[in-house]
Amino acid sequence: MMEGMTRPESAPPPAADLLAMIPYAVTLGITLDEAAPELVRGSLRWSPGLCTTGGVMNGGAVMSLADNVGALCAFLNLPPGAGTATVGSATNFFRGVREGALHAAARPLHVGRSFVVVRTDLTDDQDRPVGQTTQTQAVLARDPSS
Repeated sequence: MMEGMTRPESAPPPAADLLAMIPYAVTLGITLDEAAPELVRGSLRWSPGLCTTGGVMNGGAVMSLADNVGALCAFLNLPPGAGTATVGSATNFFRGVREGALHAAARPLHVGRSFVVVRTDLTDDQDRPVGQTTQTQAVLARDPSS
């Protein structure tokens, strides 16, 4: 969720600054490779602390990468001064991640006045599909009293 963050009036911040605005993403170890309104790419390295039984990356970690990269994609498509919050998310899992890194590529499917819908494709280091998330982000108008 990116509630409380508002899109700056000027150009969007660099990728490192975008991540710094989301302490949870930093704590998980999410990295950004690219951040533009039409495509946001990020990754999360496999580690034992992110796993469930059998050394498989936990679904919550997978969804966290998708949610944060997708929310940043929505954020970069907001009008200046607006904020966003996730209001719906659906993830389909195709395979587990047991080593390497999980990669996310988020693209906007719809950018409207009230909602931004983003699809995030998740792949492993061999570019095999791991999952796909579609999320809806509310466009939160700036409080005119601020």
